[in-house]
Amino acid sequence: MAQSVRNLTEKALALVNGAVTYLKPQLATCWHYAKVELVPPTPAEIPAAIQGLKRIISSAQICSLKQLTVKGTLLNGLVATEVWMGFYVGEIIDKRGIIGYDV
Repeated sequence: MAQSVRNLTEKALALVNGAVTYLKPQLATCWHYAKVELVPPTPAEIPAAIQGLKRIISSAQICSLKQLTVKGTLLNGLVATEVWMGFYVGEIIDKRGIIGYDV
């Protein structure tokens, strides 16, 4: 019995070491991109974002959306769908279920 437990622990340790060796470069890449992409905006980037939002609002007001290409419209639709689905996933996580709130 003790021999089988020892063999099991050795195999488990070898499996964990192999997984760590395999995942180390991928986790380093993921961490690099997370540090670059997930930082909050700097104070210098905020005015540029506000100007971009004003530009979108003004283009909607003058109906320049009619001049979008099919590819641009598709990309805008995909981005809107992604935001919409993110809202629903957040609601499901918040509710801790798909059905409804536990009141």
